[in-house]
Amino acid sequence: MFHLPFPLRDANAGSGSKDLGNLPEWDLSDLYTGEDAPELKRDLDWLETECAAFAADYEGKLADLDAGALLTCVQRNEKISAIAGRIMSFAGLRYYQLTIDAGRAKFMSDCQEKITNFTTPLVFFTLELNRIEDDALAARFAENEELARYAPVFRRIRAMKPYQLSDELERFLHDLGVVGDAWERLFDETIAGLTFDIDGEELNIEGTLNLLTEQDRSKREAAAHELARVFGENIKTFARVHNTAAKEKEVIDRWRKMPSAQTGRHLSNDVEPEVVEALREAVVAAYPKLSHRYYELKRKWLGLDRMQVWDRNAPLPMEDTRTIPWAQAERMVMEAYDAFDPRMGAIAAPFFSKGWIDAGVKPGKAPGAFAHPTVTEVHPYVMLNYLGKPRDVMTLAHELGHGVHQVLAAGQGEMLSSTPLTLAETASVFGEMLTFRKMLEKAETQEQRKVLLAGKVEDMINTVVRQIAFYDFECKLHAARRQGELTPEDIGELWMSVQGESLGPAFDFMEGYESFWAYIPHFVHSPFYVYAYAFGDGLVNALYSVYAEGAEGFEEKYFDMLKAGGSKHHKELLAPFGLDASDPKFWDKGLSMISDMIDELEAMEG
Repeated sequence: MFHLPFPLRDANAGSGSKDLGNLPEWDLSDLYTGEDAPELKRDLDWLETECAAFAADYEGKLADLDAGALLTCVQRNEKISAIAGRIMSFAGLRYYQLTIDAGRAKFMSDCQEKITNFTTPLVFFTLELNRIEDDALAARFAENEELARYAPVFRRIRAMKPYQLSDELERFLHDLGVVGDAWERLFDETIAGLTFDIDGEELNIEGTLNLLTEQDRSKREAAAHELARVFGENIKTFARVHNTAAKEKEVIDRWRKMPSAQTGRHLSNDVEPEVVEALREAVVAAYPKLSHRYYELKRKWLGLDRMQVWDRNAPLPMEDTRTIPWAQAERMVMEAYDAFDPRMGAIAAPFFSKGWIDAGVKPGKAPGAFAHPTVTEVHPYVMLNYLGKPRDVMTLAHELGHGVHQVLAAGQGEMLSSTPLTLAETASVFGEMLTFRKMLEKAETQEQRKVLLAGKVEDMINTVVRQIAFYDFECKLHAARRQGELTPEDIGELWMSVQGESLGPAFDFMEGYESFWAYIPHFVHSPFYVYAYAFGDGLVNALYSVYAEGAEGFEEKYFDMLKAGGSKHHKELLAPFGLDASDPKFWDKGLSMISDMIDELEAMEG
């Protein structure tokens, strides 16, 4: 199935004044000029005809194709993916710009249904590929170098072989996918339509979450209570969405005989379960020296006896509260990218000048931020909700990193460019780190350095500690759902069971916080996605330490890594840097960078 783009970052958007300068908006005409564009009709018509022709030409015949004919077959399949991806990118991006617009929602849904119907006859492709014997496939690769280039795609497809159902059932599940999408849309539209009343002002979710980073503590408290109230009023809807999504997953996993709820995610991430478990164990073991220690420091800085949940993302008392205009944010990020390597700056520049970024906060626009690669023959698009805080600059650096990665990987073509989630965060987190180090370098006082370090530690805790806590919550949720329907209270209890452990003893938890699982989109759109953030952060910290040590030829190796897209396994990609994610010590290397920053902050306290 070809799905609408999904946000790649559950970003911490900041707040700010309206004086941000001219915020860029998307120009989607590089995909299509509008819903009624003749090119869009042409592509839909082509897709319908080509899918039928592809099935007629190849169904039941894949095993008998020689290497050249199999290559032609793969390339035809790749073109189908590219055209379908282009249509769904256009429909999805327009929808995310204004999720409350019924016309855009209908257009996206209609496109999804058409493409699902057109591509149902293609379900045989992966099923028959998996029935070709290993030796026969290896012989074809040996015979044709161009076909052998697709070996990583075949390897990932064939990883699903043990969990494959009959052709008829696979077609049924393919068709049924649009029903699951409808529940995701219900979630998106419910979230986008929520309104919050703060001191008589009506805000959307983005603006309200934003207030949790306000300097004024009473505003943070008011926002937290209002979030709890509105989530509470809608909790039955959110519980229904989660119950249904988890049950649908359980049924499919059971039929496929998947050993765990997480197996499908690990397969799609091209990562071994034991590597994820090593990451999880390393992070949980590090809670006391990371989040617990940092929040105790923060409690003292804020002058509090106890931290409340609305203090978690509070700015520090000495923090600069000015907003950063868009032009300055662009300069800061571009300077960091150029300083690392001018080639990186050259790839990033068109995002700002050619309508590849949609930056402003607008009513009905999807919350958070993401970078969507669209298709390899076009270019990525970045969505932000920019409000002018330093954290928003980091989000820009992050999403632009995704964009640079996606541009570089596009050379691999449609089937090989897509990077597993665990590696998809590499360039984004690295881009953030470059921007942070450049800002740290320019700090004029010890106080400025302290604020920057604390901000970076908080972001890393949100990316590593918080996302692993989210992962644990999801593991518990899916396990509990297998025993029966979950009430909102049941889900709330599971949520609270991971919060205290991850945040530490400095915190009290207000009544209503048990409903804060409700707004996290990843739980609905992409179960178990969240550990990819921790994976990416740990990987980049290890990678950055190699760069900081002045490793020879690092930039060239780094560009090669990004250009590889999804054509290599994480072991192959990290080997040139002397790193190995399957080594438990690897994760300690990444986590120690966070711990060292907390050491420096503690030392500043004298």
